[in-house]
Amino acid sequence: MRRLILLLLILGCGTVFWYFNALAPVESTSQERSTIKVETGLSVQQIADLLHERGVIRSPLAFTLYVRLKGETGSLQAGKFVLRPSMAVEQIVEVLQSGKADEAVITIPEGYTVRQIDALMAERGFSATGEILRCAQECDFSSFEFLPSVGGLAQRGGKVEGYLYPDTYFVAKEDFHPKFFLERLLTTFRKKVVGPYESVIGQSGRSLHEIVTMASLIEEETLTDTERPVVSGILWKRFDDGRGLGVDATVRYILDKQTDAITQADLNTNSPYNTRKFRGLPPGPIASVGIASFLAALYPQESAYWYYLHGSDGEIHYAVTNEEHNVNRYLFMR
Repeated sequence: MRRLILLLLILGCGTVFWYFNALAPVESTSQERSTIKVETGLSVQQIADLLHERGVIRSPLAFTLYVRLKGETGSLQAGKFVLRPSMAVEQIVEVLQSGKADEAVITIPEGYTVRQIDALMAERGFSATGEILRCAQECDFSSFEFLPSVGGLAQRGGKVEGYLYPDTYFVAKEDFHPKFFLERLLTTFRKKVVGPYESVIGQSGRSLHEIVTMASLIEEETLTDTERPVVSGILWKRFDDGRGLGVDATVRYILDKQTDAITQADLNTNSPYNTRKFRGLPPGPIASVGIASFLAALYPQESAYWYYLHGSDGEIHYAVTNEEHNVNRYLFMR
């Protein structure tokens, strides 16, 4: 009888130990995050299996027992949640009960300007309209040594325009601060662009600022990754030859005219960003640069072409001479 009691005590203690251990974080020091979608109608067991499959809980059984012992079986909400392996089951259940993630998934698309990022974050409720834009213009980012020191940059984007790396970020509303957020984007740019390609940039004969500025034109002027190196080769060739780049996207940028037709008055805008009127690169980038456009600017593809245009047929058309370019305009721009 004593042995049986002792055995039951051991089993009981072992079960308790297993249970509380299974409720602990999978990896308390992990910085990873998972976006997990809980569909409407899933049972507690199905939710537990999903969380275990995604690596954010140790045991589906322990999770299910915890929810049932707490009497929270019907309180778990459907939705999309950002969960971490560093969260205990108690924290995960709280997030699933609230129906809200403690962090939101924010994607900055390639080609976005500071003004568009400002509008996106205001729309998502992280900041007031103009708050990020104002910080981009006025905050101190001197710790980012790669930012340009040249003059003539557009006030609307400041020194950070083009250097805010487009990517997916996890952001918490509770401690959101515009400067810290912009610093995260700049840090990602340093990690994914400056660091890996610093030596190649140094050997290219061009400055980082020139390459990023050209990459931003490529970002706005091309539709596919196949086009980017070819257009890069054309624009660098025109730049090195002292010809005007003639990139309409720079006019759109300085006038903040994203979609409306460009008029003759627009083309006469007296701004160094107007590459239809002034030769050379604009003073700075006109959009956030994706890695494909950056690599195209760094590794341009040589060709016989001097001109290009995107036609009404959805294709890009290259030309060697201005006469050929005019024919393409007549055939494909109607």
